[in-house]
Amino acid sequence: MSQQFLRDSEVIDTEDRFPVLPLRDVVLFPHVAMPLLVGRSGSLAALEAADAGDKFVLLLTQKDSAVQEPAASDLYRVGTLGRVLQFTKLPNGAARVLVEGLARARVDKFVRTSTYLRAVARPHPFVMAPGDGVDAEARRAMALFEEYVTHHRRLPPEITGLVQAASSLERQGCGIAAHLAVRHETRQTLLEAPQLVDLFRALSELTAGETELLRLERKIEDDVRGSLFQNQREFYLQEQLRAIHRELGDEETDDLADLEAQLGARQLPEQARGRAERELRRLRRMSPMSPEASVARNYVEWIAALPWNERTDDMLDVTRARAILDEDHYGLDEVKERIVDYIAVLSLVGKLEGPILCLVGPPGVGKTSLGRSVARALGRKFVRMSLGGVRDEAEIRGHRRTYIGALPGRILQAMRRAESINPVILLDEVDKLGSDWRGDPSAALLEVLDPEQNRAFNDHFLEVDYDLSQVLFLTTANSLGGIPDPLRDRMEIIRLPGYLDQEKYAIAQRHLIPRQLTQHGIAPSSVTWAADTLPAVLRAYTREAGVRELERRIARLARKLARHRAERPTEQDPRDTIAAADLRSMLGVAAYDPDDVSLEDRVGVARGLAYTQVGGELLEVEVSVVPGRGRVMLTGTLGDVLKESASAALSYIRARAEVLGVPADFARTRDVHVHLPAGATPKDGPSAGIALATAIVSALTGTPVRGDVAMTGEITLRGRVLPIGGLKEKAVAAHRHHVSHVVVPAANVRDLEELPKEVHDAVQFHAVKTMDEVLALALRTLPVPAPRKRRAAPMTSSHGDVGAATDVTH
Repeated sequence: MSQQFLRDSEVIDTEDRFPVLPLRDVVLFPHVAMPLLVGRSGSLAALEAADAGDKFVLLLTQKDSAVQEPAASDLYRVGTLGRVLQFTKLPNGAARVLVEGLARARVDKFVRTSTYLRAVARPHPFVMAPGDGVDAEARRAMALFEEYVTHHRRLPPEITGLVQAASSLERQGCGIAAHLAVRHETRQTLLEAPQLVDLFRALSELTAGETELLRLERKIEDDVRGSLFQNQREFYLQEQLRAIHRELGDEETDDLADLEAQLGARQLPEQARGRAERELRRLRRMSPMSPEASVARNYVEWIAALPWNERTDDMLDVTRARAILDEDHYGLDEVKERIVDYIAVLSLVGKLEGPILCLVGPPGVGKTSLGRSVARALGRKFVRMSLGGVRDEAEIRGHRRTYIGALPGRILQAMRRAESINPVILLDEVDKLGSDWRGDPSAALLEVLDPEQNRAFNDHFLEVDYDLSQVLFLTTANSLGGIPDPLRDRMEIIRLPGYLDQEKYAIAQRHLIPRQLTQHGIAPSSVTWAADTLPAVLRAYTREAGVRELERRIARLARKLARHRAERPTEQDPRDTIAAADLRSMLGVAAYDPDDVSLEDRVGVARGLAYTQVGGELLEVEVSVVPGRGRVMLTGTLGDVLKESASAALSYIRARAEVLGVPADFARTRDVHVHLPAGATPKDGPSAGIALATAIVSALTGTPVRGDVAMTGEITLRGRVLPIGGLKEKAVAAHRHHVSHVVVPAANVRDLEELPKEVHDAVQFHAVKTMDEVLALALRTLPVPAPRKRRAAPMTSSHGDVGAATDVTH
């Protein structure tokens, strides 16, 4: 069936079925020619059919541009009948086509062919009614379009003349609509306008809105450009003013002269002075707006701010220093002796390289606060630097100046804060250093903490040698395991064991109670503590090597007292007494049971001693033997070393079964279950070996283990007892749990001299070399050896002679 489309006065005779060319994000208006790049197979087939026929094609816009193969429901019903003017295939398989829009068309139905989509369409011209005011609306839309073109940067002014010269109002409207920079949905709304006057009204509204947006964008751009011009103008005037001052011989108006004066007033080394003056000369030649200017200025300011020869006078009175250390901290005699020795030597020689001391101990024993006391005793500045979680090597050595925002490392920042070359610098938590792809900060500390190298410490930012040899470095750690061996070798290790109960009482009375009561607005003299109060707090509410939790409990008691006094404000001179019976109401339910560690004799239960990051602990080893097939179960979150110790203990018992009175067939007829409470706490290490062996022998023979005996030592397959570490902390833990006998390896006897006197007086230590000596001390009665079978020839025991345990008395 043929159709007639009107184009102005031209009549176009066509068929009523047209190949459909779907458009994405594009709307073609009548009387407008548009080049298109076509690559989809269905679109190429439709164009080839149109080019082979009468050149007519129906152009419809997709509703969703993301659809790759659109169906009939994906296309708008109103489109434009177009004529293919040029059709060129490209080497990549796509095609370039030039299409001219002829007239509006409405689709009645779609017909799918094998390769492309065809549509039955009819003419859909714009309606013009007499007296509808289309001429006035057209003039208004044209005037707004002229203003729109003047503000649009991408549209040439000639567009206005071309649209005005159109031969009909429909051509003018389509020309305006084709050049508006709006979304394709809005263009489709314009194309579907029922009457020509509606099209011009819509164009007027859109053009006015878009013009206002363009005007606002132009204003913003002009403001930004004006601001940049103002900055350039000020820079030009400043340069002119600087040139005028140079011609007049006046001093420069900037503050570079102040920097030069600061450098002149400092006693800088020749290398540092030369670098600073060279950077200052570069800075004078630079533009202040240059990025290099801020880098150079920052460098010169750091050179001028660092202490190079400024020092504080050391207070070399040994008696005064010891008094200050005793005033701030109770106990810690080894550290105090080392500091007093340093002051004594310094008073004799006048100048001494600062030692590097590493204080190792559990949390809360006063390692960090001790550094401040040392600085006060010496009369030096104190700077604390936390290393916990530091992973970047540049944190120690600084960043190179090629990076934006580069700064010196923490060491030089600490020296700047100290304002002297001989401060006390505390490197806190040195065992918590990390490492990743940015470097290893512990390796950077090797130069800082080496007395032979730190006199010429080189920071990446400063790039000149800096003398750190007069700095007294103190480092703290909870465990030596996290410190690399090269770094540990450069430090003098001083171990701080946990406090004894008597020491905690003294610390609480001298320091904690007065400080917390004062902080809570209570006079310490107005509070009376019953004799049993502090011991009850220690036993029932704290279990730690330090005093941090104890101070928190005292602070809670102070808060309760403050609240009690606030509730009775009329009392003139309030006084309170805290007794042990009041602790339940003030501190709540006790956190620990003082009797949770029993010292009774029990079968299959031995008491070992463990060293943890929070100090020494008493560890119970439980063994249960039941009928079975010789299985061994190890529970309690045990590490590999501890499991190997249990295996070594079992092998020793099997080899000595006759002598120990253990059934020879227990490895086939009994299951052995070894458990170390608490189950959720990880445990590892070889020092529980003799405790494991003792508990297993007790369970197999039914002989009770003495409840007042604790032990520590590594066991071998031949029954020898090897030395262990952390004996001081373990001995303190045994004393804390009221254990009266401790079995230790004979090789650790030399470590007993370092124990506090209170521990020596309350605990008896037994040095052993073999497992037979351990069993003789730990078991309530020695097991009866099993009767020997007659053998053809005597054999020599491979376990060596059984010696007698040695009581170490002090």
